[in-house]
Amino acid sequence: MPDDILTLAPPPADQRLAYGTDPNQFGDLRLPKEKEKGRFPIVMNIHGGYWRAKYDLLHAGHLCAALTGKGCATWNLEYRRVGNPGGGWPGTFEDIANGYRFLRQIAKRYNLDPARVVVMGHSAGGQLALCLAGHEPSVKRALSLAGVVNLQRAFDLHLSTDAVVEFLGGKPNEVPDHYHEADPMQLPIPQAKQILIHGLDDVVVPPDFSRNYAEVKKKRIEDVTLVEVRKAGHFEPIDPRSAAWPKIEEAVLRLLR
Repeated sequence: MPDDILTLAPPPADQRLAYGTDPNQFGDLRLPKEKEKGRFPIVMNIHGGYWRAKYDLLHAGHLCAALTGKGCATWNLEYRRVGNPGGGWPGTFEDIANGYRFLRQIAKRYNLDPARVVVMGHSAGGQLALCLAGHEPSVKRALSLAGVVNLQRAFDLHLSTDAVVEFLGGKPNEVPDHYHEADPMQLPIPQAKQILIHGLDDVVVPPDFSRNYAEVKKKRIEDVTLVEVRKAGHFEPIDPRSAAWPKIEEAVLRLLR
């Protein structure tokens, strides 16, 4: 499947809300059309793009719209990235954490249930989603789609011309504090159910990233489920038109049950 999902315009969001004062500190909120009893469960989505400013949240609007159609409110987060003032570690992660906490501030106004939140991320967003779960004990459900979940291995492979070095502000051994705080593989995440989904034909982030993560974390007695998808590359997991999409939808709804 082509990666035209990166350029196709998604359905518009219901609200674009600022959670901070920087131009990149905002999110797109989509709300289900049909009113349900009680409050809406929430999917907070963190887009990928190797943490770089040239990639924004627009392409992730498609999967958010699809999940909203299944009864979930979706919060598609933008954040400062490498190339923006304050982007990279720790500014990028501070935005992710503040965007997550902002949900409680708007929960009553938009009929959201802050007790039922899935934090989901694709590619570099998968790293940020699991990193948030490692630092925020209130995160109980985390979903990584083709995630860069091992920063040392990403550096060793020089993925995307050393994107990890740009993000951390140096090589892992040069900025060990940043590395240990940012790498989901290093962070204990005992409280969260974690699902990792990875296409077996992914040549952007090799599928062994998720496979090795799951093996290591299960030995640490963390609740981790790995789903590998045949005939799926890097972008199929975020494309509601793809054959892989039902697995993503199923994982989200399973976490929210």
